[in-house]
Amino acid sequence: APIPVSNVYTFRDVRAVPDPVHSPVSEGPAVLVLDNGSFQLRAGWAGVGPALQLRSVVTRSRGGPRSLSRVGNDIPSLEPLRWLLRTPFDRNVPVNLELQELLCDHVFQKLGVTTEGCVDYPIVFTEAPCTPLHVRQMVSELLFECYRVPKVSFGIDGLYSFYDNNKDLSPASGLVVSSGYHCTHILPVLRGRLDAKNCKRINIGGYHSVTYLQRLLQLKYPGHLSAITLSRMEEILHDHCYVPEDYMDELRKWRCPNYYEENVHKMQLPFSAKLLTNVIPSEEKQERRQQQLKRLQELNTRRREEKLQQDQERLERLLYVQELLEDGQVEQFHKALVELNMDSAEELQSYIHKLGIAIEQGRQRVLGDALDSKPQTPEPPGGEQDEMEGISELEPAYNEDQMETEKAAPAVQNMFNMAEYHQMYLGTERIRVPEILFQPSLMGEDQAGLAETMQYILDRYPHEVQQELVQNVFLTGGNVMYPGIKGRMEKELLQMRPFGSSFQVSLASRPVLGAWHGASGWALQNVDCEEGWVSRKEYEEMGGEYLKEHKASNCSTAIQLPKPASRSAPPLNQETESNALATGPVQP
Repeated sequence: APIPVSNVYTFRDVRAVPDPVHSPVSEGPAVLVLDNGSFQLRAGWAGVGPALQLRSVVTRSRGGPRSLSRVGNDIPSLEPLRWLLRTPFDRNVPVNLELQELLCDHVFQKLGVTTEGCVDYPIVFTEAPCTPLHVRQMVSELLFECYRVPKVSFGIDGLYSFYDNNKDLSPASGLVVSSGYHCTHILPVLRGRLDAKNCKRINIGGYHSVTYLQRLLQLKYPGHLSAITLSRMEEILHDHCYVPEDYMDELRKWRCPNYYEENVHKMQLPFSAKLLTNVIPSEEKQERRQQQLKRLQELNTRRREEKLQQDQERLERLLYVQELLEDGQVEQFHKALVELNMDSAEELQSYIHKLGIAIEQGRQRVLGDALDSKPQTPEPPGGEQDEMEGISELEPAYNEDQMETEKAAPAVQNMFNMAEYHQMYLGTERIRVPEILFQPSLMGEDQAGLAETMQYILDRYPHEVQQELVQNVFLTGGNVMYPGIKGRMEKELLQMRPFGSSFQVSLASRPVLGAWHGASGWALQNVDCEEGWVSRKEYEEMGGEYLKEHKASNCSTAIQLPKPASRSAPPLNQETESNALATGPVQP
């Protein structure tokens, strides 16, 4: 039966192409912008565009030198090397300095940075909201100590995208929903500054959606476990999933057979139909059989010749031992018998007689094979197990089972469609996977969903501030690119806001690249200013965790060190000293 082509999709299985080497900018201020995402790193010169977009993964052989490392797009396909992939990130913060250095080396080389011994350009580096101080200290140490950059600015990717899409609002206020690969952040912005105390994070992102979809399909299609890879799940997630306005109402629609047939997406897995399509003509079958018989005969003849040569060498050895007895060398004769594992001269004579007969028969068989020009089925003599083992080890080019399969091929093809067997039907999975952003309990996570977390943040503000925030609910990040997510957010806000109140939801014009373009625009406007830039001198004086605030940055917080006890404090008795060890230093 013909395969229906409606709603059938094939996997692209796109292979990465190595990045070319670009030239540095020759006009205007040269500022490097690095959007250091946990899924993808985007880098380029400010004002030009993101020249590099590569996965934030590194692979190299165990114990191998750094020269064998492959980074990002230098890895054509991730699946064969999935078990070797390493990332500098723990969730959405970089914690592995060595792997982060490999990524930066690759970026600076491909961007054409040719300054010897240093990167002599200012760098804008994105980071996660409320980044731990030790993480910023590690990145600052890498940039200032390893690459000797003149100055660095740190900013939040979601805020860069927010200001890039709200250039007309000054100062801008709103509620930023930034959903990435590992986490989703909800960031309240009041009059142009981040309110860090009320930021919230949900540990749900694109990675969880991909692994959840893979688990669902592997349970549904256990016969195709190896074909259900993470790369293909990412393709399904990007191209076939959507967010409904009402999840339960959409599930009821999927129960209708007609709705299911119209909206199900059939993913075609690769397969081979060679068995069902190859019908071998009878003449070709006969020719294959003759070739097989000829190969078996040649193999049998070669084995007989080898065995005949071995028997002749052994017969010469036995005859030499027998001559020792005839020459009167009895002591050497008995030693030779022990080496041959024989007990007497009679046993030696019997073995020589039998071996001579076998050699004569072998010569006749070899001579008969040489004179016989017609291919025939070789019949090994009784007792020669080596020849039969050799024939069984030879892989047959044609056998009886294959003949029976080829005879039944047309019937099998009519009863069983191989292409349909290798299809995966995407039904409710198309809406079930993106729904974990609103209901993490679907995948077993004990967390609040996106709408519930937004309600919790809004409740921490007065009514006037709430109304100001909901007038600009901004969605950005790669995990908000599902069709229908804007309508879903509007429905959730309609349910949580008071009757008659207004709100506005907007989606970033470039959800993935918005952070880079926002950082690029900020860099061009403030490259000559001191606000937001940490110079090398300030790094040496204040430490790596030091941060200069700007409109898209985190809030600056200093490391709180415990105060040392005063030397003028009175001596402690035994009871007071034990309390001091438990509670900390005692002030005078």
